[in-house]
Amino acid sequence: MFSAKQLSTEQVASLHQWAAEGASMYDLQRRVKEEFGISLTYMDTRFLVLDLGINLVEAVVEEPKLEEKPALTPTGMVSVTMDTLALPGALVSGKVEFSDGETAIWMLDQSGRPGLDPDTAGYRPSQPDIVEFQKQLRTLLESSEKY
Repeated sequence: MFSAKQLSTEQVASLHQWAAEGASMYDLQRRVKEEFGISLTYMDTRFLVLDLGINLVEAVVEEPKLEEKPALTPTGMVSVTMDTLALPGALVSGKVEFSDGETAIWMLDQSGRPGLDPDTAGYRPSQPDIVEFQKQLRTLLESSEKY
């Protein structure tokens, strides 16, 4: 195991300078080997940094800015379609496009309970869209031979 006492004051000063310049733990380990001829394990390097009170400067990484989606313009219309083959576990299923352009998959299970799976996580249609969806769904189911 390596000890910080084995380094000269110049070597310790170099380690502090490299760390201030943004060197990572790996960089310090590599430079100690290249410039001082001392081979250290990662753990030895970690203990050396702790023993000498070296503060590693983390590189500031800018997070990429997420592009904002353009606001969807309500069309005022809700469109409901029924699948020719229902989803597994569903009596009937289909797709719906709400007035704001958001889409979802709808289904009625074997007990007649409705389900709605929007394409955008957490999306909730407006109350007028829900009412229009229910009207169109009822009309679609009544005119269908399946139901």
